[in-house]
Amino acid sequence: MKKVIATNAAPGAIGPYSQAIDTGSMVFASGQIPINPATGEIPEGITAQTEQAIANVKAILAEAGLTVDNVVKTTVFLADMSLFGPMNEVYAANFTAPYPARSAVAVRELPKQVLVEIEVIAVR
Repeated sequence: MKKVIATNAAPGAIGPYSQAIDTGSMVFASGQIPINPATGEIPEGITAQTEQAIANVKAILAEAGLTVDNVVKTTVFLADMSLFGPMNEVYAANFTAPYPARSAVAVRELPKQVLVEIEVIAVR
C-alpha cells in the first residue's frame, strides 16, 4: 500500500514529488524548507527558519494522524555548519526523548536559498 499525504497546512510540492508517502506502517516525509504555507514567505534567520520547517513537518505528520513522537529518523540539511547550534536549540525544543536518530549535514545550496531543510521518517 502506498498512499500520498498532502495538506495545505504545509507548502505544496514544487516538483514531481509528494509531501509524504504513507506505507501503512511508516510515513516518509519529503524535506521541508521554511516556507510559510499561508503567505509563501520565508522567515529571516536560522532560528525562525528551523521553527517554520518543523511546523511544516508537524502539519504533514498531523495529516497522516501522527506527531513528532512517531518520528524515528530525521535528516537536517544546513546551508552552513555554523548554523548547527541555533538549529539544534529549536530542534531540541520540538523533539523529546527518546530522540529520533538524526543526520545533520551541510550542503552547498538549498532550494530558494533557505538555511535549513528537514525530512523525517515516522512509524505508526
